[in-house]
Amino acid sequence: MTSLQGRTLFITGASRGIGLAIGLRAARDGANVVIAAKTDEPNPKLPGTIHSAAAEIEQAGGKALAVVCDVRSEEAVAAAVNQAVERFGGIDILVNNASAISLTGTLSTPMKRYDLMHQINARGTYLCSQACIPHLRKSSNPHVLNLAPPLSMKPKWFAGHVAYTMAKYGMSMCVLGMAEEFRADGIAFNALWPRTAIATAAVKMLGGDAMTRHSRTVEIMADAAGVILTKPSRECTGNFFVDEDVLRAAGVTDFRKYAVDPSVEPMVDFFLD
Repeated sequence: MTSLQGRTLFITGASRGIGLAIGLRAARDGANVVIAAKTDEPNPKLPGTIHSAAAEIEQAGGKALAVVCDVRSEEAVAAAVNQAVERFGGIDILVNNASAISLTGTLSTPMKRYDLMHQINARGTYLCSQACIPHLRKSSNPHVLNLAPPLSMKPKWFAGHVAYTMAKYGMSMCVLGMAEEFRADGIAFNALWPRTAIATAAVKMLGGDAMTRHSRTVEIMADAAGVILTKPSRECTGNFFVDEDVLRAAGVTDFRKYAVDPSVEPMVDFFLD
């Protein structure tokens, strides 16, 4: 399979950023894209809503379904999955992209923020996977892709932000465990993480324009996801992919086209040596 034409993708947090970019990449193939996210009304601090994302998906050549979905809510996730199946007849791909971040130390992380990260990142990924698996079992090439880092027990990846690392590694552990649990069903569970910082609203919030300049665009993650999601699911599961490595293996040699500012070196992302 070299195209996502006719496939149905359920993408969490797809109203902007990497989630939307993956949706647009799939839409150019002619895919059906379910935009499952919270932003129903415009937010002055953040670009995009589920409705503007749906319009972009349609303009790119795909079919879109915009669904208000808070991944912390079992009822909301169940309703969103049901709407997706009713509209498109099934689900072939789940992209667990929704995530919350706070790079704060133990004494600087309010429990409300701790709970938010764990409810969205680890629990939300688990919940959405649980809800989609019965439908993925019916697909001819089912994939789950978590936007999560490779697992590493090096203390340096915990020390500055224990709560965030625990929450992101919860997403990674879903890949590790579910890939084996559902291997016989032929459902692929993989993780994708960027080699460098990616120019998203979160990166701009964390590091401003300076950090954004040293980032790559969301398209590099979307292109890498496209490569992974078209692989045979029974032959590609349990992997912790890095975007640049995926694209190099696919024949990409020039990564300057992904640079926000080609005159500067992009900074290496967290969790990668």
